[in-house]
Amino acid sequence: MTAHLPLTPATPLVQPRAIGSVRLSTKPVAGQTLIDGLYQQGAAKAVFPRAARGMTAVLLNTSGGVTGGDRFDYAATAGASTHLTMTTQACERAYRAQPGEVGRVETRLTVKDNATLWWLPQETLIFDGCAMTRRLSCDLAPTARALIVEPMCLGRIAMGEDAVQGHFADRISIIRDGAPLVLDAWTLSGDMTAQMSRSAIGDQATAMVSLTYIAPDAEAHLPPIRALLPETGGASLLTDDTLVLRALAPSGYYLRKALLPILDHLTGGHLPICWRL
Repeated sequence: MTAHLPLTPATPLVQPRAIGSVRLSTKPVAGQTLIDGLYQQGAAKAVFPRAARGMTAVLLNTSGGVTGGDRFDYAATAGASTHLTMTTQACERAYRAQPGEVGRVETRLTVKDNATLWWLPQETLIFDGCAMTRRLSCDLAPTARALIVEPMCLGRIAMGEDAVQGHFADRISIIRDGAPLVLDAWTLSGDMTAQMSRSAIGDQATAMVSLTYIAPDAEAHLPPIRALLPETGGASLLTDDTLVLRALAPSGYYLRKALLPILDHLTGGHLPICWRL
């Protein structure tokens, strides 16, 4: 007689999770921006296509998205008198998470004197059931310049996903010369679609963008930027050299339709090519 006993693992099974890290720094050499240091680990990679201005780093998440328990860490330093653009190969995806698990993405940017850094990721797509927190910090030297953009789309309308439950928390912190310049945070938790439908929050919008432009010519850009904004957007100056913009849209298509001309204007037509593919 043979007895078959149920097989039970000694410890609870833990699903594999994606972990990735990219650390990048630049330096000036003969008037060009070159890599000073580069570290890549796990599911995060960076590639460097030819750029008409400075250096462009395109970030790749080889796991395909972020789900509960995933950890991604990005850090970049634009060395003095260099120009660094950072973007993503495609839209990031915040996938459904297991109960009690949260995906985390942390980005740390440093911009040295007379350097410029453009942080231009493509849209983050928030899927039903996601659980994700995202933190971005930027430390600017007194003469540094920066363009920081974070677009977001709620649900996949083309797939019929018109009701999204989940949790997404975002925080942007910009410090200049040791003093806070911009602190921006928002959280949607629970029935995210219903919250965005409220007139005081999103008025049924499913896409939004946060943009900060810090440069001596910020004030000069304000009138043309306002002329490009949809009725559901606004732009203003925090200081003479700091422009902030917020915009809502009914879908990712209309968000990008409004955002592309603004980014083209602020970058002088040097928006990364992956934005147009």
